Amino acid sequence: MNTFKKGFIFGLATAIGTVAGCFYAFKKNVVDPIEAKEAMVDDQKKRALHKMHSAHQG
Repeated sequence: MNTFKKGFIFGLATAIGTVAGCFYAFKKNVVDPIEAKEAMVDDQKKRALHKMHSAHQG
């Protein structure tokens, strides 16, 4: 029975580690590039708005 407990705990830790690794990889490969692109677009919008307003100062 003692080996069953060790095996169960090891298997549970391995499964949790695998799931955590999948979430981390998904975040790095999918979520972070989307957030970086959104930040770049926001920065471009701010610069375009500033340029538009400064061009019409008279």
